[in-house]
This record gives sequence, C-alpha cells and structure tokens, in this order.
Amino acid sequence: QKNMDPQSKPLLEEGDDEEEDFFQLRKKGPEKRVGTPVSDGGGGVTEYSLEDLGVGEEDSSRMAIDGKLLGSIDLTDENDDFFTKLRNKFVTGNWGGDDDAENGDFEDLETGERFGPNGEIDSDDHGIQVEDNQDDESDLEGLTDAQIRDHHAQKKASHKSTFDQQFDDSKKEGIADENADEQAESEYLEALKREKEARHLRNDTTFGTDAVKHAGFRQGLYCRIRVHEIPAEFLQSFNPELPLVVGGLTPQETQMGLVRCRFKKHRWHKKILKCMDPLVFSIGWRRFQSIPYYSTEDQNGRYRYLKYTPEHMHCNLTFYGPQVPPNTGILAIQNLSSNIPSFRIAGTGVTLENDASFEIVKKLKLVGTPHKIYKNTAFISGMFNTDLEVSRFEGASIKTVSGIRGQVKKALREGHAGSFRGTFEDKILLSDIVFCRTWVPVDLKRYYNPVTSLLSRDGWSGMKPKAQLQIETGTPIEVNPDSIYKPIERTEKKFSKLNVPKDLEQAMPFKSKQKNQKQLKEESY
Repeated sequence: QKNMDPQSKPLLEEGDDEEEDFFQLRKKGPEKRVGTPVSDGGGGVTEYSLEDLGVGEEDSSRMAIDGKLLGSIDLTDENDDFFTKLRNKFVTGNWGGDDDAENGDFEDLETGERFGPNGEIDSDDHGIQVEDNQDDESDLEGLTDAQIRDHHAQKKASHKSTFDQQFDDSKKEGIADENADEQAESEYLEALKREKEARHLRNDTTFGTDAVKHAGFRQGLYCRIRVHEIPAEFLQSFNPELPLVVGGLTPQETQMGLVRCRFKKHRWHKKILKCMDPLVFSIGWRRFQSIPYYSTEDQNGRYRYLKYTPEHMHCNLTFYGPQVPPNTGILAIQNLSSNIPSFRIAGTGVTLENDASFEIVKKLKLVGTPHKIYKNTAFISGMFNTDLEVSRFEGASIKTVSGIRGQVKKALREGHAGSFRGTFEDKILLSDIVFCRTWVPVDLKRYYNPVTSLLSRDGWSGMKPKAQLQIETGTPIEVNPDSIYKPIERTEKKFSKLNVPKDLEQAMPFKSKQKNQKQLKEESY
C-alpha cells in the first residue's frame, strides 16, 4: 500500500499526457469511486486499500497461479503452500519426494535394464549380477592384494568363456540359415525343371508330330536350311571343318549408297592412311572393300577434302557400300593377309548418315598475270581458257601476292582467250601474280567389292594400293616437273637517279638538299 493525498496529487485522468507518468496506472474516468479511506494517520494523509486503487483487478498480462493473481499473494508468508512450491523449483529447495511419476524407476528401452531412484540396478535379469557383486564384496574381505587380483582374473576368464560360447552359438545359427537358403534355392530350381518337363510332355501329347509347326524349333535341335542362288565355287571350296555363321539382313541393308561416318586412325597402326587407298570394312555381317574419302567439316558447314588422316584426331570418312543404320560400329583393315607382323587394324569409327550423294570440295588456286595496267584497272591473262569460264566467275574476288585485293569484271573481246578485266584497290605492277581461290567438288568413285574368302581355296585378293603396285612392279614414282623446287633467279632492278631541279633545290632547306659531291675529273692538290 502507498500513502497518497488525493487533494494534493489526485489520480491520473484520461487527458493527462505527462511523459514521466506514461507507465502509471490510469483511471478510466472521473465517475469511478476514488476510494474509501481506511485510516487517517493525521496530517491530512489518507490511506487507501489495493482493491480501491484497482490493483486487485484481473489483468490478462498478470499470471494466475492456483486461482490467485501474483500481485495478490503475500510472498513474505513462509507458511504459504505457493511459496513452498516455488522455492522447491530452485536449487536451494527440496527436490526429494515419494512421487513415483516424477522420481520413479528408470528403464532402458534398448537393453531392458531398470534402475532405481538412486541409480542402482533393479531388474530381474541382472539380479544375479547384483547378488554376485554382493557375494564378491563379502568374499574379498580379509584377502591380500595378490589373492584379490587372482580372484578378479578367474572371474574375467569365466566371463570371457561365457561370451565365446554365446558367439559360437550365434555363428552356428547363421551357418544353418545360409544352408537353409541354399536348400530353398535348389528346391525352387528343381520345381522349375519339373514344370518345364511337364509342359514339354503336355505339348508332345497334344500336338504329336506337329509340335514343331506350332511351337517352333527349340534350342539344341538340328535344322535344315535351304539357301537359293549359291555360287558353284562355294561348294567346290567348301571346308566342313570351318564353321559358318548364318545371319539375316533387313531390306534397307540390301540397298547401296554412300555412307558417311566418324573415323579415327588406330593408335597402334604405324602409318597414317592416305585418301583413295582401298580399305576392307567390317560392318555387321558384311566384309567388303571400298575406296575411302577423308574430309573435315569447317565452321560454315563445308566438308573440306583431306589427303591424309589426322594423327590424333577424328575425321569424316565417306565410302560407297551397303546402307547401315546410324551409330553402327566400323572396323577398317588395310590388308587381310596373315603374314603381317604388325598391327593390322587401320582404324575404327561409327556411321553417321546414309545418302545417295555427298559433297566434298577441294581447294584450287587459279593463277594469272597482268599484261596491261591502267591505274587501278588491269587486264589479266592465263587464269581462264575461255570466255565462258570468265562469265562463270564474274564478281569473284581475286588477290595479288603483295596483298592487293580485286574483283573479276568482264571478259576481253581482244587478246588471248580467257583474258578479263579486273579492278583492284591500288595500282598493281606487271611483276605481280594474281590468283583466285576456288573450291572444286570431288568426284566420289563408287567401288564395292565383297570379301569372298569362302569361294576360293587360295584365298581372296582385292584391289591393291598404288604404292604397293609400284613396289611390286618396280614402276618409278611419277614426278611432275612443275612440282620440283627450282632455284629462284631474280634480276636486280636498278632504279633511275633522282634529279631535282636547281631552282627547287635552292629553295629547299639545307637538310633536304642533296649531299652527293660530284666526282672531279682531275685530281686536286
């Protein structure tokens, strides 16, 4: 309680906005009873009860314990039950008690052990262990340290033997389970065999001799195959010791066309492969010889002709043969003879696409020389043979060796056949060489030769590479005289002397005047 003078300091009303009284209790209105004085101690000071001041009213922000508000409980009364319970919640309180729900026994759900309130083992399974511990303590009284150690060692050995016995028993049970699984599996297989035999017997009794027509040939039976249009050489050179593999082809695989595949030279093959050297391809059920064409794809989609296979890279291979599904494996061999000591597989790859024709282009440079020059225009001859060729290349870009770019305009009516007029960025010289870069399509030869090794006892021999034929026949290698390197002989060009008029030379500064002294006819002194 607090002594207040309502005349000197009345209760706060709703309209008061003083900051220091922001958290003080407010009265809802002046119509409420201010309070009934309990006692007047004199001096004009009146004492009011808590209920009159509104302190005892229920408030949602104040906790109620046992039906009493915290503000209405006298915490100084030590005999109060609430004070006793609150004090027992702290460390200094009394935590003991006979309530089994709070301080009862504890049971380990994993091991099944039960413990008492003080941590002692209280279980039927471990009762023997408790008794043993009590017996041990009683037996160890009056013994020396050596005797105590011997007693503990014997006890440890007995526990170890018990554990080993339990482990051996569990292991035997596991082996028995494995034997049971194997026995169940063998019984299942025997049941399947009996079911299969019963099914065959039922089919034989139902269909009789016509079982093959309805059920087909099963595994392990001999069958007779009739093959039409067999060559006579196959029967003449037939070897019964050599097994034959019988396979089938789809209607698509019987058609012929060009096949493009992704190809790479085998790393163990010694030499790189040359374009148009025949290879024996093994694709699916077939082995045949064809002429390969190597190419690489540029960024603009052009397939550029390659004379040799790259050393450690893939390239495109195009050949003529039976059409096969994409992503089919390909094996290439250069020679089928068994006398080759080195690695025989030349390369491997996979098919990409089939088509009736593929375009592979080859780089070609056309060279010409100027015979007349008029400022940035020049007449070029030697690049084309007819006016028709010039009309085909009208607008094509040309270039000189010195790097001056130009363009083909029109054919000339006079002069050599194939001469044309060309314009350039700058004036060119008569000694300049003009060339035009072009791309020429490569004609793909359609060659297909199946490997018929079973039609002759002497073996099969296909087309040989050009180099091998030159070695066998002793034919020298053809040499193109234009391809031979020759010494370059250039005549030294002499430039005429620069003549500056005397009037102009006198007007020039001294540093720009000629410093060449004329040679004297007579010797000076």
